[in-house]
Amino acid sequence: MLKALNFLNTIAMLIILIIMSPMIAAATDSDEELAKKTLNPVADLISLPLQFNQDYGIGPADAKRSWLNVQPVIPFTLNKEWNLITRTIIPLIDAESPVAGGDNKSGMGDITQSFYLSPKGPVGGWIMGFGPALLYPSATDEALGGEKWGAGPTGVLLQQQSGFTYGLLFNHIWSYAGDDDHSYVSSTFLQPFFSYTTKTYTSIGLNTESTYDWNNTGWTVPINFYVSQLLKIKGQPISLQLGYRYYAVSPDNGPDWGLRFVITFLFPK
Repeated sequence: MLKALNFLNTIAMLIILIIMSPMIAAATDSDEELAKKTLNPVADLISLPLQFNQDYGIGPADAKRSWLNVQPVIPFTLNKEWNLITRTIIPLIDAESPVAGGDNKSGMGDITQSFYLSPKGPVGGWIMGFGPALLYPSATDEALGGEKWGAGPTGVLLQQQSGFTYGLLFNHIWSYAGDDDHSYVSSTFLQPFFSYTTKTYTSIGLNTESTYDWNNTGWTVPINFYVSQLLKIKGQPISLQLGYRYYAVSPDNGPDWGLRFVITFLFPK
């Protein structure tokens, strides 16, 4: 109950900040460019998103699953034409048992790291990046991860014009080593996204984070609706995001819906 109240208090504070943010953030050309970069997964921008999620309606116990994704993004300049963008997802998980009387689980999940080789300018109007994605068996409990090493290709394509951002991020990961008692990993991730950013740097967006499990031949398709706001507090640019997630397709005993909020610290060069 206390966790739920804290989460609701955080959401309320976030809504107030979003409403007040046009008064906090100054409207400058650099802010406009920064707002575009926050929506670009391969932008030449150091950032630290802290993404908090809660899913509801899991299993017969109608359980809840909470997790914090720590997602540092660090770009490296290779030469005048190319950047290397590193994106890491470190999940910290608190999962209630989906069945009555079962054990709750808390700890770190498996880490996913992506490397994007990205041209510094658009190619034919498209911003893009391609490279490898790696899966590390870092889970602190076997219930929180697959205990497999994995790798595969990843990529992103997007366009930004007239306030609109739209594109696709994808990867596919196969396992190649790890605990033989755990299932082989073959998973495709697809994230088409679309958003519009206003002149006050408020972005309204829609995306899916669809996963296809080739071993179990099944989709998981959460649809995310969100609003985000760029602002500055004592000179530090941050982005705040609040979202609702509906599971259009979910595995047996999977979640029905969820909430998300994200605070992203931005460090322009």
